[in-house]
Amino acid sequence: MSIKKKGNKNQLRSLDPYLAREQQRYGSTALPSREFIQKVLEDQGTPIDGSTLCKLLHITAKETEFFNRRLTAMIREGQIIRNRKGDICVTNKLDLIKGIVQGHGDGFGFLIVDENGPDLYLSPREMQKVLNGDRIIARKTGKDRRGRLEGEIVEVLERANNELVGRFHTKQGVSFVTAENKRISQEILIPSNATLEAQSGQVVIVKIIQQPEAYSQPIGHVIEILGNHDSPEMEIEIALRKFDLPYLFSEAIEKISAKFPKKVLKKDLTKRQDLRHLPLVTIDGETARDFDDAVYCQMEAENFRLYVAIADVSHYVKDDDALDIEAFNRGNSVYFPRRVIPMLPEVLSNGLCSLNPGVDRLCMVCEMLI
Repeated sequence: MSIKKKGNKNQLRSLDPYLAREQQRYGSTALPSREFIQKVLEDQGTPIDGSTLCKLLHITAKETEFFNRRLTAMIREGQIIRNRKGDICVTNKLDLIKGIVQGHGDGFGFLIVDENGPDLYLSPREMQKVLNGDRIIARKTGKDRRGRLEGEIVEVLERANNELVGRFHTKQGVSFVTAENKRISQEILIPSNATLEAQSGQVVIVKIIQQPEAYSQPIGHVIEILGNHDSPEMEIEIALRKFDLPYLFSEAIEKISAKFPKKVLKKDLTKRQDLRHLPLVTIDGETARDFDDAVYCQMEAENFRLYVAIADVSHYVKDDDALDIEAFNRGNSVYFPRRVIPMLPEVLSNGLCSLNPGVDRLCMVCEMLI
């Protein structure tokens, strides 16, 4: 298919194989699809500027803003790229490689490629432009002295680090933070008016206001001081932020949690079988605060009748409600030596959905004859 020939807007866009899909989404005035834009660029054979691309696709003045947004999204996702002159070209046409940066504590790194193929070695010089986890486009430049495929960063598609936890330092009047994540070797410079009066050696949270470039270090502002590095439980505080664990519930979740009763209500006992006569036991440790299941077993002739009870969380958490979505996003509770980051708010995880001794609980029970 060739689309270099001139024609009216409808003739050209009628060649878009995804026209019906775009019109279904955006109406009769839908823009050309991403796939069609890529095809137009491929047919040109060379990079072209934005105004030429608009003329080729007959983008009207009213459509220009929305078209530019589509181009920006395509650049962000690595489908197309602007070269140093600002011209647009297709990423695949330039034999460029997309992937995620994986840093090393010694300053070098690797591009973990999206497609099948070997990862690219990124020299310390290249790693000055990015931080661990950034999504980039790179090109192969050859092999290093150890025979590894080496890459050069062409474009940063997405920055992975907006905030990070690290240790604050001041040397010769210059303040900076070294990240707790050892895959980030760059020091984050802190302006003198953005230290929150942190002291050397303290653990802080930094908001990055300027990402690294080829000839400039990242710059950040201290937004929270966690405390001294050797303080009790500081490693837990560091881990929470280092691995981006959701240790706080939103205000909306807190409001929902406040409406739950402290104990099981009598009205909730209706249409349920009463098994409170069974001497069910849990086998959690002495320091456990949430008890997931309870068991009871009795002999019947040559068999055993086993009851396994788990808390009926579904009585309190309904499909697709805010609590269900929150629990789904968290996935599980996280256990530290002296602290738990629960999947559900404490009123449920340590209360109504914990099989504590001597209190009524709503359960789902499996009765088995073994």
